[in-house]
Amino acid sequence: MNEVVLYDYWRSSVSYRVRIALNMLGIDHRTVPINLLDGEHKSPDYLALNPQGRVPTLMIDGQTLTQSLSIIEYLAELRPESGLLPRDPVGRQHVRALAYAIAMDIHPICNMHVVAEVMTLTGKAEAREEWMKHFISDGLRKLEGMLGEFNGALSFGDAPTMADLCLVPQVYNARRWGVDMTGFKRIVDIDGNCAKLPAFQAAHPDRVRS
Repeated sequence: MNEVVLYDYWRSSVSYRVRIALNMLGIDHRTVPINLLDGEHKSPDYLALNPQGRVPTLMIDGQTLTQSLSIIEYLAELRPESGLLPRDPVGRQHVRALAYAIAMDIHPICNMHVVAEVMTLTGKAEAREEWMKHFISDGLRKLEGMLGEFNGALSFGDAPTMADLCLVPQVYNARRWGVDMTGFKRIVDIDGNCAKLPAFQAAHPDRVRS
């Protein structure tokens, strides 16, 4: 069997998602740290592996996979017993909608290269924190409303799905940037419930920092 290798940056929320998924599925893997602050993602060797120069990159089943949600959906399709995606089409749509609300609406606006450009254009270092707080808060407010449509201890029922794999890293980022979480009770409760699960604990940035 081919070795499973994850190219990872410890603080990357997208890498965090995939770490949780691998832990949930019990997939043993070797981690290759890619230090974004040192520009290792721009090296010719890494660009040959991932032309976008982003993390994560996962080598599994003889394939080189990129884009965190695409990776998670690949794992979910090959291992449907994982519960990463519900088996029924309606359930899958709901989980995808929650995950995409984070991964496609909040995360891209708050990505490192976007915020760096904001600082360059404004010429103000403090613009970074203001930008992060504004867009993360706005996104979480909308997500809170979406989550109110569903019951359970987690985002969609009582078992972790792809939606939770996106929510937990986003909450980590929100707290890192000092976002006021008092108005997001459902999100905070879900994050707290996920924090009790070993797969989430082992994937936390503080546990994998290198």
